Amino acid sequence: MSYRPAELRSTIEQALASRESVWVRDVAWTRAGGDAATYDIQVMPLFDADGGTLGASAVFNDVTRYRSLQDELEDANRRLELAYEELQSANEELETTNEELQSTIEELETTNEELQSTNEELETMNEELQSMNDELTVTNEELRLRTLEVSQLNDFTETVLAGLRAGVAVVDRDLRVIAWNNEAAELWGIREDEVIGTGLADLDIGLPLEPLGPLVRTQLTGHAAPAERTRLAAVNRRGRSVQVDVTVSPLRRDGQGVSGAIVVMNVVD
Repeated sequence: MSYRPAELRSTIEQALASRESVWVRDVAWTRAGGDAATYDIQVMPLFDADGGTLGASAVFNDVTRYRSLQDELEDANRRLELAYEELQSANEELETTNEELQSTIEELETTNEELQSTNEELETMNEELQSMNDELTVTNEELRLRTLEVSQLNDFTETVLAGLRAGVAVVDRDLRVIAWNNEAAELWGIREDEVIGTGLADLDIGLPLEPLGPLVRTQLTGHAAPAERTRLAAVNRRGRSVQVDVTVSPLRRDGQGVSGAIVVMNVVD
């Protein structure tokens, strides 16, 4: 008790020597429950009726709430001073802003006159755009009809590819697969959604693809024979060795020349 929460031996000796109360202020202590507390300790000498020294008393004054309020007050004062400085700065900025607003009002009046002139020009442009919109509506209807025709043609092409007894792959000019029929999927064990967009040379199938590269590139030039054929030894999806006749033909579109190549893979019985 002589040294917790504060060292009291020297304080008691001082009080007895001076025969006056001695204060030890702002002593921090942690209570048993873990709560922090602050005490002001008053050490007072005790005397008998003849003035002789009996001992000393130590009074622990709990000033935790007082210190907390004092800290809050000091913090509030600091924030008040800061707010006052910010208010002074804001007031100066408002004065500057007011001058800028006056200047802006004058600019807006000038701008308003320019906008009036621009509005008249926009009305003229709107009439022109309306005329263009009518033309675009007609063009859009033509495109819709053309898209419908293309869709019907694609459906027809898919139906034709599905009905072929041979595996068929269609590649674009970059040798990426853009079509893959069911017979090709059955032959090599790879579905259409797994090969679309994949380079021809990157396909992991039982057909050796190195010999096909030159044939396809030759067809893409547009100066080769209508179709070139070669026979290759391959392994189908069941692991059986087969002979495959591969025919490479150019893919032509009206007015666009050669846009790709058609690779037909037919297993020789």
